[in-house]
Amino acid sequence: MTSPLPEFLRAALAIAFFIGVAFLASDDRRAIPWRVVLGGLALAVAVALLLIYVPPARHALLLANKAAHAIQTATDAGSGFVFGYLGGGAPPFEEKNPAASFILAFKALPMALTISALASLLFYWGLLQKAAGAFAWLLERAMGVSGPLALGAAVHVFVGMIEAPLLIRPYLRRMQSGELFALMSCGMAGVAGTVMVIYASFLSPLIPDALGHILVASIIATPAALAIAAIMSPWEPGADCGEAHLLTEEKPANAFDAIIKGVADGVGPLVGVVSVLIVTIALVTLVNMALANLPPVGGEPVSLQSLFALLFRPVMWLIGAPWEETRTAASLMATKTVVNEFVAYRNMSALPPEALSQKTRLILTYALCGFANFGSMGILVGGLNAMLPERRGEIARLGLRSILSGTIATCMSATIAGLLLP
Repeated sequence: MTSPLPEFLRAALAIAFFIGVAFLASDDRRAIPWRVVLGGLALAVAVALLLIYVPPARHALLLANKAAHAIQTATDAGSGFVFGYLGGGAPPFEEKNPAASFILAFKALPMALTISALASLLFYWGLLQKAAGAFAWLLERAMGVSGPLALGAAVHVFVGMIEAPLLIRPYLRRMQSGELFALMSCGMAGVAGTVMVIYASFLSPLIPDALGHILVASIIATPAALAIAAIMSPWEPGADCGEAHLLTEEKPANAFDAIIKGVADGVGPLVGVVSVLIVTIALVTLVNMALANLPPVGGEPVSLQSLFALLFRPVMWLIGAPWEETRTAASLMATKTVVNEFVAYRNMSALPPEALSQKTRLILTYALCGFANFGSMGILVGGLNAMLPERRGEIARLGLRSILSGTIATCMSATIAGLLLP
């Protein structure tokens, strides 16, 4: 049995390495607000301990997993009714290969509409505001960040990287550059509630309590992202400590109207996911076709994924994967960065059981749980440019850096989880 001391030292080395990378990329090393940094790291560890080891918190995560299965079953009923066997209904023929009947656009993606409708209903009832407000209060008190930034960071756990800034849009214009970068970093370090359940459906056959782990990953990555952003693009804490509130352009008339509005709001992200998947995979394939003309490396053709995998392999060892599994783990991280986490989670779920140990699968569940990729950067920069056209150049400059900060944050959350999980 491996002694816990080496694992602790490796985790400490990983955290030091990630802070060092962020420090080297810092805009102003003398202005780093170390209270934000240390508070973020401490809060990430404390929240992880709470959610992993405290029985009531664990029970809440188990309930979340049961809810995910219920939502999946309910969505299958709706998509099966509309799309027939393409959406999960009974096929009119004998299936020779059941796995071939899984069609992503009809079987998994409709979940985004269901989740969007439920989120709109929870917002109408005020439950989403209370949950986000409680987390924002914790971030504000523990790290000393401003109210608008704390609220924007907290709501990222529940909504996407564009929807979160929209909910605090009036506060964006007076945010410092570092605070805006921190908000972007939180968007890159987490995933939207509309896709969490989809990813959990991919992983649930392999990882017990998959949705619980994805929820924990998104929560602890938030203070980690704020800490890394404070190093890379420092700001002056306390410059704007006013209270902030979530806002909507038009309040639904009633609960049914909230559901209808949620469905309508979910169509955009659904179409966006499909479009980004098609175009990103097409563009990556074109680049890889060009790179394939280079001499092979290690007997394999050169590709964007293989180049990024070379960089990620030692990182995967640092965050807790055994060295013999780092090639596979690094390939998944490269896919997540070059394409997106959607494809990476799908690829991980399709691996044979012997490809990765259960511990490595858990670590990767946390490391892959973020929007930090080039396609998402385009979506984030485009969305923020529409909200803040006068800061277009600043947003473009921060966009590429947010991929780095978001990736570091998810790797830090994976390091913490790998150390604490049994």
